Amino acid sequence: MNKFFFYFNEKIIFIKIPSILTSFIPFFLITGPFFPDLIVSLCALIFLINSIKNSLFSYYKSNFFILFILFYSILIISSLNSDLVIQSLKSSVPYIRFGIFTLSTWYLLNYDKKLINKIFNVTLFCFCLLIVDGFYQYFFGINLLGWKMVDTPRISSFFGEEWVLGSYLARLIPFFFGCFIFLYKDLNKKKIYLVYLIFILTETLIFLAGERTAFFLLNLSVIFILILVKKFRKVRLYCWLASAILILSINFINPSSSKRIINTTAEQIGYGNERIYFFSKQHEDHIISAYKMFLSNKIFGIGPRLFRENCNKEQFVVSTSSCSTHPHNIYFEILAETGLLGFILICSIFFYLVFLFFRHLFYKLFLKKILFTDFSISLLACLFVSLWPIIPTGSFFNNWINVIYYLPIGFLIWDIRRNKI
Repeated sequence: MNKFFFYFNEKIIFIKIPSILTSFIPFFLITGPFFPDLIVSLCALIFLINSIKNSLFSYYKSNFFILFILFYSILIISSLNSDLVIQSLKSSVPYIRFGIFTLSTWYLLNYDKKLINKIFNVTLFCFCLLIVDGFYQYFFGINLLGWKMVDTPRISSFFGEEWVLGSYLARLIPFFFGCFIFLYKDLNKKKIYLVYLIFILTETLIFLAGERTAFFLLNLSVIFILILVKKFRKVRLYCWLASAILILSINFINPSSSKRIINTTAEQIGYGNERIYFFSKQHEDHIISAYKMFLSNKIFGIGPRLFRENCNKEQFVVSTSSCSTHPHNIYFEILAETGLLGFILICSIFFYLVFLFFRHLFYKLFLKKILFTDFSISLLACLFVSLWPIIPTGSFFNNWINVIYYLPIGFLIWDIRRNKI
């Protein structure tokens, strides 16, 4: 009897609780960085205790974790070689939680077959909530909580003054699509049609949010999926085309809807002028400043999260607008803050994804075989858009965005191992 209760309690602590916490990450991402980061930390801690207690060391021998530890070591070394060691270490040392969280997700999927169903339903609820609130804010100027639009005609829904509504939707929609593919056979027709409608309205909402990077990443992920998936290409294509028709219709009625996506972008890159900028003059100044920091320490960089502390130094100043919390491009941020060591590793991961893209395509077209399931393709799309280099981005070391970066990886590892790809 005691053994039964011991097993029962252990299952609750090591499987049930972290499974529930993980499934609610899409919801808590709407509340800001604190709660999703707390969930990641708790899940990582629980799995670490579980690993020691039940000798789950095989997870730590995986290729993913070996690569992660290599990157983590680079962060620590870069911090130790920086001018502000303690300040940089405050960011780099806790970064280990994301790698262990990924292993936790992989482990949970092995023992909780309903985790995908749970996180799918939570994400479905979040998308529905944001669609209702976002369109309400677009038409009436305030959201359901009475929060006014900060910058008309852009909408931010429950994110308030944080312009991440589009980023949240664009980065999670391939993950959501993957879960939909995985669960498709178990869904009733009403739910399937609801999901189709959500895809259409979500893509429209991303456009209305006015986040150019998010809108680009959305279309990039759709193209990636359309080229590589086997069974659900028509579904994704029809939803994409329907959303394009809806966007064009809204823009015809209200031309200001496309102002930030098209007009502002053209103005900022200097279209029609003698000089064309990389994203914008301000973005270009950030990048030049980051490159100067890289030149000051080519191997180790200036240390993680120290761009903000160095950009005001005379040798790194480009203009009055060159200083910021980060250089607004993850590759130049990695280059400046971790040097060639971190930059080469991140570039290698991206080019490996590109290699997998063409390899899968070759097998599909010429050998009539597949390397990855449609579920895995959708998860790979998440990683592909996260590591896409030629766009302005938030900080690579931002806790909120890192939760989104690492969330699909555990699912991907599990699916690949499950199918022995």
